[in-house]
Amino acid sequence: FINDADNEPAAKAVSVVSTYLKKNPSYGISIQIDQVEANKTDAKTLLESICTKYAATIERKQPPHIVFDTTKSGIASETVKSFTQALGLPTISASYGQEGDLRQWRDMDENKQKYLLQIMPPADLIPEVVRSIVRKMNITNAAILYDDTFIMDHKYKSLLQNIQTRHVITGIAKEGKQEREEQIEKLRNLDINNFFILGNLMSIRLVLESVKPAYFERNFAWHAITQSEGEVSSQRDNATIMFLKPMSYAQNRDRFGRLKTTFNLNEEPQIMSAFYFDLSLRTVLSIKDMLQSGAWPKNMEYIGCDEFQGGNTPERNIDLRSAFTMVQEPTSYGMFELVTQPGKPFNGYSYMKFEMDINVLQIREGNSVNTKSIGTWTAGLDSPLVVKDEEIMKNLTADTVYRIFTVVQAPFIIRDEKSPKGYKGYCIDLINEIAEIVHFDYTIQEVEDGKFGNMDEKGEWNGIVKKLMDKQADIGLGSMHVMAEREIVIDFTVPYYDLVGITIMMQRPQVPSSLFKFLTVLETNVWLCILAAYFFTSFLMWVFDRWSPYSYQNNREKYQDDDEKREFNLKECLWFCMTSLTPQGGGEAPKNLSGRLVAATWWLFGFIIIASYTANLAAFLTVSRLDTPVESLDDLSKQYKILYAPLNGSSAMTYFQRMANIEQRFYEIWKDLSLNDSLTPLERSKLAVWDYPVSDKYTKMWQAMQEAQLPSTLDEAVERVRNSTSATGFAFLGDATDIRYLVMTNCDLQIVGEEFSRKPYAIAVQQGSHLKDQFNNA
Repeated sequence: FINDADNEPAAKAVSVVSTYLKKNPSYGISIQIDQVEANKTDAKTLLESICTKYAATIERKQPPHIVFDTTKSGIASETVKSFTQALGLPTISASYGQEGDLRQWRDMDENKQKYLLQIMPPADLIPEVVRSIVRKMNITNAAILYDDTFIMDHKYKSLLQNIQTRHVITGIAKEGKQEREEQIEKLRNLDINNFFILGNLMSIRLVLESVKPAYFERNFAWHAITQSEGEVSSQRDNATIMFLKPMSYAQNRDRFGRLKTTFNLNEEPQIMSAFYFDLSLRTVLSIKDMLQSGAWPKNMEYIGCDEFQGGNTPERNIDLRSAFTMVQEPTSYGMFELVTQPGKPFNGYSYMKFEMDINVLQIREGNSVNTKSIGTWTAGLDSPLVVKDEEIMKNLTADTVYRIFTVVQAPFIIRDEKSPKGYKGYCIDLINEIAEIVHFDYTIQEVEDGKFGNMDEKGEWNGIVKKLMDKQADIGLGSMHVMAEREIVIDFTVPYYDLVGITIMMQRPQVPSSLFKFLTVLETNVWLCILAAYFFTSFLMWVFDRWSPYSYQNNREKYQDDDEKREFNLKECLWFCMTSLTPQGGGEAPKNLSGRLVAATWWLFGFIIIASYTANLAAFLTVSRLDTPVESLDDLSKQYKILYAPLNGSSAMTYFQRMANIEQRFYEIWKDLSLNDSLTPLERSKLAVWDYPVSDKYTKMWQAMQEAQLPSTLDEAVERVRNSTSATGFAFLGDATDIRYLVMTNCDLQIVGEEFSRKPYAIAVQQGSHLKDQFNNA
């Protein structure tokens, strides 16, 4: 009997079998056990102790009928397998492993397969329930944490083989609560929200108490799987988990109860104690049956460890496999599922069949307030779950809820309290459509600093990019430009809005319109003077006509036969002076010389005034058109009247800052080149130019922007544009989409010039995230 030093259930079970057979003489068996305790780390020492014990049995002419091997895995197990195969010793092994996992027994001939047998222990089958749960619930990611009561070395390759589930299998951190918190945090940062804990009740409790309360929300699922039959206790305030534990078949419970009370078979976990008991008893009975039936060869040849030369394994004609499968002894926990079909491998497919109870466990304020059985799982290598309550089972699945961070910027993201998530806009419509295809829910919140993400001089990031890098966000949503430096630290989907450039927004010039605009051609003082001259002239003409002896009214007889008989009273004088200013003329003139002299003077005055007004009107209309507006970036850069700037921290700011930096670098390169002392006079003369050969347009613009002070928000920029006057103008440089939206929704704003520095918009995800491909396809 070769057993691991820490495998107490196996040691106890074999001891109970010996006592059991002594107290039940009806079996007619007496057994002698030579026990070797396996060293897990030193293969040489273990092999020496096995060989020494084996040599002693040969010396006393009592070679072993059977090697009962309960080593679990690793060096100890491999050493025992090598030993039994080399010396051809019939062996029943309870080592962990599926088909091909027992490396030393991997390629055996037909004869060896009949007497070198392995039966998988329950602790090796229980992890297989993870595969069944993943399949049943369509889980796409999983973290499988295990303690020392499970051995998972060989499960890495096979547990979720051929299932599209990203998963991590790792041991539970043993150092303390803080280490376990960090371990779970790291797994969460890998976008994992389905957790499986394989361990004893204490391990499950420690892990559950190390988890942040936020990780028990609806977007997480917790599954506790154990070999023990007790209940989980935890100091959690509020948690709902799936809890799976083994149950013995009803027909076996009486027998197992007697073994516990009468023979003290009470090592935990009970399932393993019962398994080792049933397996060792069955092993002994199979040898007894072979001895009684004559199937056991007489005078079997045994060779010692030292005699083995590599190819001189004794030929055995032992069909232990058939004898083992035909034993009819009742079991004390679960039935043995042994391979009997010819041609199918026995090892890696034979095991003890049992059931696991699937429970919903609700923990409230440190107590299990509600435990409900919702199904069972029959142990097997590909056994489905049998669920009684599908609705509760669905509620135990982790809803796929992604964390979205955004920046509010119409029309892409707009705050709206009436909307389901509190936001509306182009990007919200977009992500909702993608969510329909990829099947997920999301939470959305604004990033605190209101930035999409820029890198400072130290290489530190801010905004949405930082959130994605720190794994605090799954998705960055909004009018976010794809930029080379961002793509180094995060990933972008295919663009959802292609090639958005930078453009200029200015206040729409308001042309003053008035019914009396013609009056503005001359200043008010001039109009008043003209009006005063008009009344004065009219009055003077009336005075002269009234008292002149030559006027019509004072000399009627003289002009009796004349056709023109006009009496210039005050009303007639006012009418005459008014009509004199028009092309129609003033009608008949005064008869007296003084009146005619005043009229002639008024006509001359009128002619000059009319001519001046006409000239001024033409000039006035021309001047309003001579004020050339800004129509491009070049126009903006060449003038100093209108201030201009992009948003602080925006991609437009980055563009101008970098262009200025590149111009500065070019200047430094040209300066170093032209002042190089190693150049010959001829070479230097070729570089001698009167003008600086590289443009400094962006350097001047960047300087002007800094002097104008960059607005920190879009609202501030719009306010500055609106408050512009002809004396202190302001132009805003920003994304064409933002400006186009503002112009469409505000009548007092306009777009100026063509777009430049065009870059696409895309959705940002964490670097290496599986969402990139899913979103691209969607």
